[in-house]
Amino acid sequence: MFVAVSVLAGLLLAGLAVPLTALAGGATRAAADSLQYLPAELETPPQSERSKILMADGTTLATFYDENRIYVPLDKIAPVMQDAQIAIEDHRFYEHGALDLQGLVRAFFRTASGDTQGASTLTQQYVKLVQVEAAVQAGDEEAILAATETTIDRKIREMRYAMAIEERMTKDEILEGYLNIAYYGSGAYGVEAAAHTYWGKTAAELTLPEAAMLAGIVQNPVQYDPARNLELTIERRDFVLSRMADLGIISEADRDAAKAVAFDPATIKRIPNGCVSSEFPHLCDYVFHELVTSGKMPSLGESVEQRENMLNRGGLTIHTLIDPDSQRAAEAAAVQQVAAVDPLIAGTVLLQPSTGLIVAMAQSRPDRGTDPGQTWYNYMVGEEMGGYNGFQAGSTFKSFTMAAALELGMTPSHEYNAPARIDTGDWTWKTCNGNVKLSGEPWRPANYNRGYGNIDMVKAAEDSVNTYFVQLIRDVGVCATVQLADRVGVELADRGLELVENFGGTPSFTLGTAYITPLSMAEAYATFANRGIHCEPIILQSVATQDGTELEVPSANCEQVVEPAVADGVTYILESVMTSGTGRPARMSDGRPQAGKTGTTNDAEAVWFAGYTPDMAGVAMIAADNGSPYWEGRSNKRITSVPLTNGGRLAGSGGGDAGLIWKAAMGSALAGTAPTAFTDPTKEILEGVKVPIPDTSGMGYNEAKAAVEAAGFNTVRHRVFSDRREGTFLGTWPRGEATKFSTVALRVSAGPEPEPEPEPEPDPPAPPPASTPPQAPPSNSNPPGNSNPPGNTPPGDEGDD
Repeated sequence: MFVAVSVLAGLLLAGLAVPLTALAGGATRAAADSLQYLPAELETPPQSERSKILMADGTTLATFYDENRIYVPLDKIAPVMQDAQIAIEDHRFYEHGALDLQGLVRAFFRTASGDTQGASTLTQQYVKLVQVEAAVQAGDEEAILAATETTIDRKIREMRYAMAIEERMTKDEILEGYLNIAYYGSGAYGVEAAAHTYWGKTAAELTLPEAAMLAGIVQNPVQYDPARNLELTIERRDFVLSRMADLGIISEADRDAAKAVAFDPATIKRIPNGCVSSEFPHLCDYVFHELVTSGKMPSLGESVEQRENMLNRGGLTIHTLIDPDSQRAAEAAAVQQVAAVDPLIAGTVLLQPSTGLIVAMAQSRPDRGTDPGQTWYNYMVGEEMGGYNGFQAGSTFKSFTMAAALELGMTPSHEYNAPARIDTGDWTWKTCNGNVKLSGEPWRPANYNRGYGNIDMVKAAEDSVNTYFVQLIRDVGVCATVQLADRVGVELADRGLELVENFGGTPSFTLGTAYITPLSMAEAYATFANRGIHCEPIILQSVATQDGTELEVPSANCEQVVEPAVADGVTYILESVMTSGTGRPARMSDGRPQAGKTGTTNDAEAVWFAGYTPDMAGVAMIAADNGSPYWEGRSNKRITSVPLTNGGRLAGSGGGDAGLIWKAAMGSALAGTAPTAFTDPTKEILEGVKVPIPDTSGMGYNEAKAAVEAAGFNTVRHRVFSDRREGTFLGTWPRGEATKFSTVALRVSAGPEPEPEPEPEPDPPAPPPASTPPQAPPSNSNPPGNSNPPGNTPPGDEGDD
């Protein structure tokens, strides 16, 4: 067999240099034919490297890889490592060409014996590893088998490619490629990753015993795994050291000293792969979805499979703006309010308003898994990003009705009488399908505790008065309110449903009945903070390939969707909520300007706080976990009824429960930053715009009322004394123009003012006693005024029935 293989090897070598006609024999001719028709060029794509996701401070959020590799140039690899690898694999590497006759004969002999471990040149080994790597990257199972099959044909291919490689690469370049592509066990590909895995150092820092151990592992990384077979690994290392000494690369003294060095398997540190091992696994999972499954990163590949392959093999450096300190503070705040094992969910999201970049995303169940207190859901986002089915956000939605009102021209001083409960049974609503009346049971929304009388928008926001906002959405329009919410970023948790389509006819929208994600609420309030410029939430600041090429990342698509003056008006009102209203418990104590709105749902199944400064926006929420068995058989899911693990109970307050989470997270995110001022609202926002009042001359009362209200005014019937017949419509007050959406009086005659009754004659005074001097009679009191308040008597009359 040895002779036969040697002859065949010699013939094949001859076939590389002589014309095909010079070869004879069936098997030899077939081998030479295959050699002739093999392509000379072997593609050597960039080697797979691990990708890393970095947070704002440069620390690693997670690594992703199929092969844990960090490619380094040859000058970053210790010379002793180069020497050790050459000594044990191909000690004449720098002396021969692509093929080594001695090694070739040995390789063919071992291959014919069924042993694929046969020696070949280091260049041939590199060729084999390159072919395997390329096939793996392409997902080509047949090519993987072809690159590793136990046949002479494979050896022939390696020879042909090795010759081509040595024509276009230097020996140093081939050695560099080999040292980076070879597998060194324990999940480490290439010497740099191996040095980190086994000793926590770089390849440039490797010592002689360390280099010898790595060089020996390559032959069989499973058999020589130091974590499982330490004794075999050390034997193999010592064999490499002896080989280096025999070749004169090291001295015998160096050999013996290196053999005396022990290795502790406890030092082996595998690099975590994926999100499960991340400090913030749910946040990491969101980054993964953004990169791979969302379809927002076509620069990584057209399909999910291509993008995931690029993430796991592309050696990407992915920068985010995630602030680990803020993230930890947010998680600590959530867990302090609600423990991971409680049947509730608490969480918070922080965004940078000017960019849309996510700064923190935390929840009270921070760990991924199925154990108690763990979850696979990211409750802050929707299902398509690994999240949940959302939560109702309560009165935080009132801000959208306020914004729509200001957009129409109403002012913060716009008033309504806000009783404890209000009956909307005969109301007409402006929906996206026209003006309609609600069908079914009459809707009678109520306030939390009491009625308020006449209040303006600021007071209504401070105390979150339901009956005020129900009237406001009636006059502003349900459709206008929902459309505005859609523009600023509110999304239903089920991305298959459109917000306007599903809630454009639902008046209770202003009370927060839609199931949305915390992320989209943070996005919406960030739009107000950014003076009406809406930026889509993004998690990726930059993505770069191995060679530093910047890939296109999703844009925040920042766009002005609300006029700056309108957004400033909303902020003006929400600032008052923080200083004089329900948001006071959430107010940060550093004195910086801040605005916010609390929210509590029906039966207190969830509490929310949404707020912002000019530099940061965020939401926090606590809600019943609908999937928890705790709620089975219970008539409601009131979160205040839950005895918490920490021994307390929630108050059911958006400002006092959720607001404390917001306060802690925002305080950490803004620590060390100088306060920024909000922009003051314009005079037009505060005082409104003067618009013409319709001319009602010749109209009756009902016709005039319809005309004035159609022009956007509220009306009130005002009876005044006049010479006209009682009930006669006398015109409007004021006339000409008034502030848009203000109240216009419709003057109606109350008939002539009755004559005042004569004052009774006073009794004549009794004559004084002789000793008492006479006194002057008392003066008459002022006559009673007429029934019109001072200054309210309209000049003149106009119109009639």
